[in-house]
Amino acid sequence: MTVANSVSMSQSIAGRYAQAVFEIAKESGGVDALATQTDDLNTALHDSADLRELISSPKYSREDQSRAIEALAGTMGLDAVLTNTLRLMAKNRRLFVLPQLTARLAQLIATERGEITADVTSAIALTDAQMDRLKQTLAEKSGKTVKLNTRVDETLIGGMIVKLGSQMIDSSVRSKLASLQNVMKEVG
Repeated sequence: MTVANSVSMSQSIAGRYAQAVFEIAKESGGVDALATQTDDLNTALHDSADLRELISSPKYSREDQSRAIEALAGTMGLDAVLTNTLRLMAKNRRLFVLPQLTARLAQLIATERGEITADVTSAIALTDAQMDRLKQTLAEKSGKTVKLNTRVDETLIGGMIVKLGSQMIDSSVRSKLASLQNVMKEVG
């Protein structure tokens, strides 16, 4: 099996679980609670190397994973639907798709709320005022509520790169210098 096939399979598995959880949350009016819990799970995955190892390492048995997920769900106060889904995933040895599950849930929730996420890479950390202005500008452009996913990349030298859906705006100094270098090569 190729890497592309395994990624596609993981996304397919996660997508089915996410769709089921989302539909139940939507029917019961629990989309806001699901959004919070999805963010919390995503943060736990990002912050805990132990959790990432637990969900991906074959050295943990189904029982080990089930006990750990049960404890995690209790500590985080996850609702019954999400907890039961995680239990089922542990029972079926599918916890390895948890990152894809949280990503897909976030997409479903954002679509339901009319939100879109912009990935912003900047040379320096943006101030709150800069982020608010950027959100407002992007909201006017897209007609949707915009959430920012920001990161700093000092190699940009200055400026930023904004990805909103399929559009990308690159106003970084690094990009401008590369463009200028290409023009100079053509002239010389």
